[in-house]
Amino acid sequence: MNLNSMMDQGIAQIMKTAGRFYLDNAKGRTFLMRVLPEMAKSTVRRKKQEKEGLHVPPFLIASIASQCNLHCAGCYARAGGGCGSTTVKADMAASQWANIFEQAGSLGVAFILLAGGEPFLRRDVLELAGEFPKIIFPIFTNGTMLDEETIAFLDRHRNLIPIISIEGNAKETDSRRGTGTHEQIEVTMAALKKRKILFGASITVTKENIDLVTRTDFLGSLEDKGCGVTLYVEYVPVETGTEDLMLEKTDIQRLQDICLALKKNFRKMVVLSFPGDEEALGGCLASGRGFFHINPYGDAEPCPFSPHAIQNLTSDSVEAVLRSQYFADLREIAKNAGNHGGCTLFEMKDQVEKLLA
Repeated sequence: MNLNSMMDQGIAQIMKTAGRFYLDNAKGRTFLMRVLPEMAKSTVRRKKQEKEGLHVPPFLIASIASQCNLHCAGCYARAGGGCGSTTVKADMAASQWANIFEQAGSLGVAFILLAGGEPFLRRDVLELAGEFPKIIFPIFTNGTMLDEETIAFLDRHRNLIPIISIEGNAKETDSRRGTGTHEQIEVTMAALKKRKILFGASITVTKENIDLVTRTDFLGSLEDKGCGVTLYVEYVPVETGTEDLMLEKTDIQRLQDICLALKKNFRKMVVLSFPGDEEALGGCLASGRGFFHINPYGDAEPCPFSPHAIQNLTSDSVEAVLRSQYFADLREIAKNAGNHGGCTLFEMKDQVEKLLA
C-alpha cells in the first residue's frame, strides 16, 4: 500500500472516530454531513495532482502568530525564532493567510493545523479560516484565551477545532506553562463540553511525564471532560540543557505500543502520536511528504522542529514549494536516515544546514 492510500485511510479513521464523538450531537452531525463530502473531494484532488506529477500532502502546519501570552519552558517556536523574536520581519497579514488557505484547498489539502505563538492572538486569521468550511483547522492553543465570546465563535465554526496543550495534571502543566494555567484550561474545557464542541489535548511527552499521561485513567479523565482528540508529541530538545527530557528508543517504542492499546480502548477519541505514528507511514512526513510548516512570516519550512527555509509564501506559491528541489533533497535525507524513531530532520540538522549553504 502506498503512502497516499495509508494517509487516506488514516483520515477516514479520524473522521469515523469524530462521528462517534458527535453521535448524540445535532450540530456536530450537521458539521460532519457537510465536511465528509469535502474530505472525499480533497482526496480526489490529491489523486489528480499525483497523476500530473505533483505530490500534495493532506496536511499543512501554519504558525499564524509570532507572539504568545505565555512563556513555556522548552518551546520549539521560541527556540526556532518563530515566536517572541526580535526580528524585523512582520507577521503575514490575514489576507495573505487567506490566499494560502485558498491555494492549499484547491490543491487538495484537507487539514491545516494552526499554531503559533498563540493562535488566538490572531483572531483576524481565525475568522478567515472559519470562512473555509471545506478545510478542517485544528488550532493548537494554550487554552487561556478562550472566553465565552470566543467559544461561541467556535460553536458557529465547527471546522475550527481547539487542541489544548497540557503536560499532565496541574503540577506538570503549571510547571512548564506557569502557575494557574491548568486551572484556566479546566474552565475552558468545561465551557467547550457544555456546548458539545469537539476539542483535543496535545501532550508533550517527556521522560518525566510518560508514565502519567499514558495511563488509562488519565485519558479517561480527559474523555470525561469532553476531550475527543489526544495527540502525544515526543519532546524534542530544542532548548539546550533539556536533552535529559527526551525519550529514548525504548521509551518511544513503549509509547507507540501504549497508543495502539489506547486507540482500541477509547473508540470515541482520536489518539495520535507524533512523530511515532510516522513509522507506520514509512518514516518522516516533513518536507511535503505528509505536511510542511509555514512560520508567521511566510517562510516555508520542512517541519516546526527544523526551521530552515529558502522560500517564502509571500512571493512563492504553495505548489512551487511542494515542487522545490530543496524539499526533494530533504525527503531524500530523511529516507536515507531510515525509520529510527524520534524527529529525523532535527537529528539530521547538519545535513539540512549543508543544503542551505
